[in-house]
Amino acid sequence: MTVDHQVSPWFTRNTAPPAHERVVERICARATPEGTPIHVTDLPLGGVQIWIDGDGDRWSIYHRMAHELRLAGWHTETGTDRLLVLGWSADCLTHRVRVLHAALAGRLADFDLTSFMAVTIATRLCQEGLPAERIVPEVEARIREELRWPGRLADLDGLQRIASLEPLRLRLAQVAGLEATVRQRCGEHLSLAGRVATTVAGGQAPPSIGLTRLTTGLSERMVAASVPNRPPGFLLDSVPAIPADSYAA
Repeated sequence: MTVDHQVSPWFTRNTAPPAHERVVERICARATPEGTPIHVTDLPLGGVQIWIDGDGDRWSIYHRMAHELRLAGWHTETGTDRLLVLGWSADCLTHRVRVLHAALAGRLADFDLTSFMAVTIATRLCQEGLPAERIVPEVEARIREELRWPGRLADLDGLQRIASLEPLRLRLAQVAGLEATVRQRCGEHLSLAGRVATTVAGGQAPPSIGLTRLTTGLSERMVAASVPNRPPGFLLDSVPAIPADSYAA
């Protein structure tokens, strides 16, 4: 395993910048019970240490934290009383590249599933009597949670990924590029979900932003399925169609 212990200022100075500490805290928070305080401090020779208070099963929590941090590309070492983050790992970064590629080729390539879920959720919310102005934000929030990646990428806001070894710098650049593509693809899914939910709720859908990978067929049928839920007098033809050139690969 190639590990770089001098990756950025927060690994080579005495004090970790608050922004990087917050990134680590946000990532670790995914593996801890809600409301658990997470302590992050720098190590004398580089890296950071993480620990939590309490007498519970901290060992299991530290291992879950380590899993989340390794997914972000870091080399970690787990002890009984704390977790150490010691630098970028070439193996972990390579794994992250594979995970990002899999996401782009898997769930994030399936716009029809997003359409189906948006119609299903919006229809259920309409039947439950939720006000129309709250349906679209609720649908988008649920789709965002189901995609998972918007939240995971948001955890990394403020992180400076710098390495002293050339192979790691190249791998970090590759990861950053893939994350930008994943972020854009998530935005396309959320935009589609918002348009579909607006149609189901009986509103005017905003213009298409050009969903380059969206295929015809199921998406249109899902919107058509919402016809019984539209208000009287609302014509489906009044909803702007997605331009044909938006379906081009």
